[in-house]
Amino acid sequence: MAPPSSLYEKEQDVPIERQGDVEADPQHTIDEEFGGHEARKKLEKKLLRKLDARMSILIVIYILNYIDRNNASAARLRGFEDDLHLKNQEFNTLLSILYVGYILMQIPSNMFLNYIGKPSIYLPCCMIVWGMISTLTGITKNFVGALLTRFFLGFVEAAFFPGALFLLSKWYTRSELGMRTAVLSCGSLISNAFGSLIASGILDGMEGKLGHSAWRWLFYIEGALTMFVAVLAIFVLPDFPATSHTWLSPEEVRLAEKRMEEDVGVGDEGETEAGGQMHGLTLAVSDWKVWWLAVALTSMVISLSFNAFFPTLSATMGYNSTITLLLCAPPWVFATIVAFAMCRHSDKTRERFWHIAIPLAFGIVGFIMAISTMNLAARYISLFLMAQSYAGFIIFLAWISNSIPRPPSKRAVAIAFINAFAQLGNISGSYVWPKQWGPTYAHSYAICISTNGLCIVMCYVFKRHLERKNREFENKEQEEGRPAGFRYIT
Repeated sequence: MAPPSSLYEKEQDVPIERQGDVEADPQHTIDEEFGGHEARKKLEKKLLRKLDARMSILIVIYILNYIDRNNASAARLRGFEDDLHLKNQEFNTLLSILYVGYILMQIPSNMFLNYIGKPSIYLPCCMIVWGMISTLTGITKNFVGALLTRFFLGFVEAAFFPGALFLLSKWYTRSELGMRTAVLSCGSLISNAFGSLIASGILDGMEGKLGHSAWRWLFYIEGALTMFVAVLAIFVLPDFPATSHTWLSPEEVRLAEKRMEEDVGVGDEGETEAGGQMHGLTLAVSDWKVWWLAVALTSMVISLSFNAFFPTLSATMGYNSTITLLLCAPPWVFATIVAFAMCRHSDKTRERFWHIAIPLAFGIVGFIMAISTMNLAARYISLFLMAQSYAGFIIFLAWISNSIPRPPSKRAVAIAFINAFAQLGNISGSYVWPKQWGPTYAHSYAICISTNGLCIVMCYVFKRHLERKNREFENKEQEEGRPAGFRYIT
């Protein structure tokens, strides 16, 4: 058996020498410790049911994460700017400053999470803090106060999404990860739909209650709800396979570890971790694939920047604030359905690129429609096409974990780094939709079209690279007479 250092040759991919080990053994020998193949399949279904039930709370957390992040856009429709005396680009600055803290904390947060191995404690504690900060936004009196709460909100919210993606990658195989990532990420789509409905109800019914503006109640109520769910999450969220023992039998723990070992030919911990947490950081930042994916995702995020301004774009159709918020919901419901269908098919076919490129291409069609006409029906249809392009974003997130499978310390840093780097797209995207470009926002849509197209091209180049690596793996296996081993999902 090769020493651990041999696992990090050239591009730090999983070693081909180890990849065929599992496949070389007869199936009954592999599953013997679980009572045979049929008994293992039954146990695996039971394990996945338990996992899915516990992981489902991540969807609720992500919905609240996005609602707390984007409620300023809804508050803008009911006096947020006037009450805080905002002028010029100050509202856009409030949106963008959140991502500064978001960028700064993602990598250290995921490194810390990988080190302590207790997401059931760490993630809910961060959630309680961000719920409290979101609530405090409701008592701000001026631009500086709102700026500080938005900055620290991003600082603490940074822990959740990369941490959740890393947690999923510790439990699910690559063929299962796309659908689970989709289910999680659909939380953001659902939040856009139902967040608008909740905001509509609060803004319409709480104006002047106890002497407070409706937009202040929006922050009070949604922040309090976040803290309540965070307390529940402490008792529901699982930890990692190596640290989850209270709700799994020893046999189920072993199966969870075995599944991840079989998925890429090596285990997830001792067999791939050779140099500690800082070694994972070094591996991630020295791998060109991480930087390539980071730039591609940043380009995509700029093209999706319409998300933060969706109520504003809906308002260009000329309805009042309540109807405007209600009209925001259907496009995101449609986007959720598309994302589920695309991600399910992507996992089934083990293909990523076309499942990313096609939704993005339809998004470009939506941008072109919005540029071309102010017709009510056409503009509303364009919002549906824009929203469904989020399916490509969700599948891209699964592709990241698929393309950097081991070691877990590198995967933790890579997920956080790519997601953090992509927030540069959110910062710049906050300034892509100035009021003076409305109501057509033709310049804004042109920027989205160009960044969307760049992302598609970069994904295609990455797909070709992975296909070349797969051919190299296959050729080497044929020369050495070994069975098929690890392959990248393209």
